[in-house]
Amino acid sequence: MRPVPPLTKADVVSLTVTSFLFVGLDLTLYLAGPKTTGWAGPHAGLVLQLVLDLSLLVVWRFPRTVVGLGVAGALAMLAGDLFAPGLLSPTEPLTLATVPTITPILVGAMIRVLDRRVALTLVAVLALIATRAWAPRWDTAPFGLVSTVLPALFVLYTEARKQLLQSLRDRAERAEREQHLLAEQARAQERRRLASEMHDVVTHQLSLMVLHAGALGVSSADDSVRSAAEDIRAAGTRALDELRDLVGVLRTPQSEVDRPAAELADAAADVAALEALAAESESVGIAVRLDLDGDPAQLSPTISRTAHRIVQEALTNVRKHAPGSTVEIRIRYRADGIRIDVANGPAGEAPDPVLAGSGSGTGLAGLRQRAELLGGSFRAGPVPGGGFEVGAILPAYVPTAERSRDDPGSRRR
Repeated sequence: MRPVPPLTKADVVSLTVTSFLFVGLDLTLYLAGPKTTGWAGPHAGLVLQLVLDLSLLVVWRFPRTVVGLGVAGALAMLAGDLFAPGLLSPTEPLTLATVPTITPILVGAMIRVLDRRVALTLVAVLALIATRAWAPRWDTAPFGLVSTVLPALFVLYTEARKQLLQSLRDRAERAEREQHLLAEQARAQERRRLASEMHDVVTHQLSLMVLHAGALGVSSADDSVRSAAEDIRAAGTRALDELRDLVGVLRTPQSEVDRPAAELADAAADVAALEALAAESESVGIAVRLDLDGDPAQLSPTISRTAHRIVQEALTNVRKHAPGSTVEIRIRYRADGIRIDVANGPAGEAPDPVLAGSGSGTGLAGLRQRAELLGGSFRAGPVPGGGFEVGAILPAYVPTAERSRDDPGSRRR
C-alpha cells in the first residue's frame, strides 16, 4: 500500500458531502422503487448500500478495510443475483447498476491509496462483476464500464497530470536555484577582481606612507617628529595587515577562510590593545569597565582585529555623541568564536556639535558588512532608559581539534 496522502480540511468536507449525497440517492431509490423480496427482508439492499456509503467517511484512515468492504458488497450482490434473485437488489431495479452505487468513488479512492497493481486488479474484478462479462447485455455492460473503468481512467489521468505539474515545478525551482548559483559565482568572481584591484592600489599607497614615515623618523633630529613618524609607520603597518586579511577573505571561499592553529592571535597583545582603548576613553572623561572572559588566543588574527575595530568604533561614537557617560565592554572568548557587547548609558554632558557632526556616518554599516563577511552577526541600536549598545558575534575560524589547551580562565578589570 502506498503512503496515504495527508487528509486536509477540504478532503474531510468533500468526503462527508459525497457520502451523504450517496446516502440520499440510495434512500430516494429505495423509496421510489421496488423493494427486495429475499429472505433477508425488504430493507436488506438498502442496509448494504448505506453501510457502504457511510464507510466512505473513513476511507482515508482505513483504506484496505473500506475497499475490501466495497468489493465484498459487489460480490454479495452478484451472488444474490445468481443464486437468490431479489435478496440484495430488486428483481426489477430502477437503475442498471449491478454493483453498489458508491463504486465509482471507491474506485477513485483505491487508485489513490493502494498499490497501483493491486488497485488495477480490484478495478478489473469490479468491472467484470459490473458488466456481467460472462453474459454481456447492451444495457448492463456500458453502465458497468462507466461505473468502474471510467472513474479509474479519470483518476489515473489526474494523478499523472499532478505528477507532471509537480515535475515541472521542481524543474523550474531547480533552474532558478542554478541561476542563483551562477549569479553568486559571478558576484564572487567580481568580488575577487575588485579585491585584487583594491589590494594593488591601496597597498602601494600605504607602503609609500610607511616608507616615508620610516625615513622621516631616521633623518629627523626632533624627538617629537621621530615619535610621530613612528606612530604613522606603526598605523600604516597595521592597516597593511588588516588589508591583507580582508582581501584574503574576499579572495577565498567561505569554507577556506579558517586559519590554521599556527596563526592564532597574540593574546597578550589583544588584551593590551583593548586596555589601551579603555584608557584612551577614560583619559577624556568616559568611565569604561572592561570585562574579559576566556582565552583570546583561540581566535585568528583577522577576528581579533575585527573585534578590536568594533570596540574602537563603539568608543569613538560614545566620545562623539555621549560624552561623560559610562561604558561597559563585555567580551566573551569561546572555542567557537567571540561575543562582543559594548553598552553606554545616557550622555553626562552635551555633545560637541563639531565632533558629533564629523565623520561619514557609515562606520557601523561598515562594521556590519565586515562581520557578515566573516560569517558573523552585528547589531547596534538604542537601549531602554537611554544609551546605545553595539554587539557582535564572530566565529573563531580555528579548528578546535588542533588546539589542546586547558579551560580558559577569566580576567576582569
